[in-house]
Amino acid sequence: MNENHVLVEFESKSAKQTFSIGFAVGRKAREGDVFALTGELGSGKTCFTGGLARGLGVGEEFAITSPTFTLINEYPGRCRLYHFDLYRLNHSSELEDLGYEEYISGEGVVVIEWAEKIAEVLPDDVVSVCFRYVDESKRIIGFIGTEKKVCELVQDISRED
Repeated sequence: MNENHVLVEFESKSAKQTFSIGFAVGRKAREGDVFALTGELGSGKTCFTGGLARGLGVGEEFAITSPTFTLINEYPGRCRLYHFDLYRLNHSSELEDLGYEEYISGEGVVVIEWAEKIAEVLPDDVVSVCFRYVDESKRIIGFIGTEKKVCELVQDISRED
């Protein structure tokens, strides 16, 4: 963790709560934001992304699913959402074919699942969202980034049930 970065953690006791945390973040997200999601399978990354999408105003007619085979899904909202799933990616050089740099330096909000696979090409101002599996229903969701950005994104998240 960079010396000018902070870590803010929340406990989620259900998929609904993980979705709500994502929703609160999505309401605060702005064009140019990049979220790097890490955590084991089943830890809540896609659930969080679904909430973030709804917070950005992506309509209910769009099912938010992991683009495991296509690597990227795009959704219209208040800001366009670009949802990457890099589970099947072998090396960051494979991103060049997708035009990755255009996505992260352009308009819209970018969410990257399995971001640890491309850590060396993530932008400096990325917000890392780390998901830790505690048990069947409980997760710890940690936000790492600049203090100003993280505090702005998470200010409306309740630490209550």
